[in-house]
Amino acid sequence: MSSVGIYIHVPFCGKKCSYCDFYSVCFTKQQTELYVDAVLRNLRYYGNKNLSAETVYFGGGTPSLLTAEQIGLIINEIGNSFSLCPNAEMTLEANPSSLSLDKLCNLRNIGINRLSVGVQSMNDAELKFLGRLHDSERAVKAVNDAVSAGFDNISCDLMIALPHQTSDSLKYSIENLTKLPIRHVSAYILKVEEGTPFDCDKIISSLPNEDETAELYLQMCQLLEEHGFMQYEVSNFAQKGFESRHNCRYWKCQDYIGIGPSAHSCFGGKRFAVPRDISAFINSETQPVEITDDSPCGFEEYSMLRLRLKEGLKLSNVPEHRTDIEKKLPSLLKAGYIDFDGDIVSLTRKGFLMSNSVIEYLIF
Repeated sequence: MSSVGIYIHVPFCGKKCSYCDFYSVCFTKQQTELYVDAVLRNLRYYGNKNLSAETVYFGGGTPSLLTAEQIGLIINEIGNSFSLCPNAEMTLEANPSSLSLDKLCNLRNIGINRLSVGVQSMNDAELKFLGRLHDSERAVKAVNDAVSAGFDNISCDLMIALPHQTSDSLKYSIENLTKLPIRHVSAYILKVEEGTPFDCDKIISSLPNEDETAELYLQMCQLLEEHGFMQYEVSNFAQKGFESRHNCRYWKCQDYIGIGPSAHSCFGGKRFAVPRDISAFINSETQPVEITDDSPCGFEEYSMLRLRLKEGLKLSNVPEHRTDIEKKLPSLLKAGYIDFDGDIVSLTRKGFLMSNSVIEYLIF
């Protein structure tokens, strides 16, 4: 039986963050009901009992704005349309402001077993700047409530290289975040996306420069590892055994099906994407898709994704390219960007910081 991951894009937010470029619309009760109906239709359309759904991921947007009952309907349909693996990893992204102990208990009871909480910072001034609807106290309560509800697999998001962020303020966030009963941290450098409210001179001019950003990134990696969160991907750190199984599917070129406006898929030998249009998704019998790659996971993409992972790229898996890659290794080794054991090329912390340039040099 073949395996697959299921991604559900929930495009609703209570408030759009000024830095965010992900597709989302304002939350309304009526539209969410129509959206859930469309998700169920599409799950039935893609369904195949010969496919084992090993991971389910509700991303967004703010998936925790859906009711536990609505999320339960979607999980039930996944079980009806696919062979849902008994130990499937079932992740829900959630904002602290949309969580309560009662809701968390309901989510755990319907099968959600992993939470990804959008904390972003433990510094209230930074949270206010980012436009988040919670403060650090609310974030702490959300995580502790999740543990009380029975969650043992909790991830938190962290943003770095914010305007006026210092080594001390970053250390404060990491120290306080890792005191919480969490298993995983996804840490991202703030990137100003074109067309967002942050895309203005006032914000851009206040960001740390490249050298300052590099120092913050390396400090973050060091501190997280000192607290038991080992880096396994450019932006992801986990306690042993708690790496995101769903996201690893992306980096290992394994099949996944995306449902919802702006969702992407790699399935059936093709990559395809759903347009960023909630109305088209709701009003179509099956979601419209655009083919983005009709022969994915070739050498370049496979190697690029593997190098994003700490486990690196096995040259024995790409024998026809081994000689070309090996010629480029000495300069990268000398610069401290990679490790090489004779077969596996993997990026160092310093290499992860320059990952785009290092990978492009090696592969293209």
